[in-house]
Amino acid sequence: MFFHNFKYVFKSIFKDKGLIFWTFAFPILLGTFFSMAFSDIEKNEMLDIINIGIVSNEEFNNNVIYKDTFKSLSDEANKERLFDINYSDEDTLKKELENMDIIGYLILEENVPKIIVQNSGTNETIFKFVVDEINQTQSMIGNVIEYNQLKGNQNIEELYSNIYSKIEKVKNDENIQNITSNNISYTMIEFYTLIAMTCLYGGMISMVAINNCLPNMSSKGKRISVTSTSKFKIIISSLLASYLIQLIGLFLLFIYTIFVLKIDYGSNLPLIILLSLIGSFAGLSLGVFVATIFKTNENGKTGILISITMLGCFLSGMMGITMKYIIDKNIPILNKINSANLITDGFYGLYYYDTLDRYIINIISLILFSLIMILISYKSLRRQKYDSI
Repeated sequence: MFFHNFKYVFKSIFKDKGLIFWTFAFPILLGTFFSMAFSDIEKNEMLDIINIGIVSNEEFNNNVIYKDTFKSLSDEANKERLFDINYSDEDTLKKELENMDIIGYLILEENVPKIIVQNSGTNETIFKFVVDEINQTQSMIGNVIEYNQLKGNQNIEELYSNIYSKIEKVKNDENIQNITSNNISYTMIEFYTLIAMTCLYGGMISMVAINNCLPNMSSKGKRISVTSTSKFKIIISSLLASYLIQLIGLFLLFIYTIFVLKIDYGSNLPLIILLSLIGSFAGLSLGVFVATIFKTNENGKTGILISITMLGCFLSGMMGITMKYIIDKNIPILNKINSANLITDGFYGLYYYDTLDRYIINIISLILFSLIMILISYKSLRRQKYDSI
């Protein structure tokens, strides 16, 4: 009976065109719209190379910190290049500023930076911010040098060597580079959201599968109710058939986003797939829960499931990330039992952190959520009796 019910559920769901559309086609269509809407956002919002000038006087040329920093920030081989710098005398740079060939220029006078600009836009603010950061760093190093000289601990050359070696060590630290890996993109949040929503939509598959096994919902259910078939076997076989169909939908979504939309999930792809598999099972268990607990017709159960799913998505920040932080701050228990939040929070954990602690917590929470939903559904199904059957 287990395999018979598994095969029946699998075939019957594939014949439901509406269900197949929402499971297979809708996520792919939505992913296409996401790609069309967000593909150029990062390119359009990337900072253009900022044209600036620097007065090439003796003081600047002898200042290692300013000279090396601006050299790095204007290096054409640097992917993070920020400036295009014209090194010249002040009179020349004044004319270029008047002609708007540059947004401003820097002059060092007695080791004090002076920025000359005409406007107060974004580029000017960035220029000033960079100079302020360099100046603060230089002051900090100067204080350290002065302190060590007073203590007689090191000479200047040795101290500079130690400071720069530490700076290079931090810059080359593998953990830091992993946190800011090349695949990180804020538009990826939209595709993580798409995957999470697809996982939750699987609840409709399992709900339909269970409805077909209930005596008050279908003729097949009536036949099952008068047999000695284990209710647990009914739930598990229906759930596994639903899960297999859901995995096919997820597989198609990943294939489409990777090879057609060219979405780069980076080195975290295996962990993203694992979370998607467990998230899908959580979504399916929620569908089983709604199908067995609520005593109403199929349309009513569909409305309840969609309402629960959409509310969970809203509270987890899918319609606006601010809501997630509001709930986390004021009513954290809601997001700890919200399957939608557990899925998206797992993705955020991979996205923002270099450790897997938060990711693993969400994985365990999703597994516990699924088991609790299935256990409640099993208990409810065992207690159900129908006088008219």
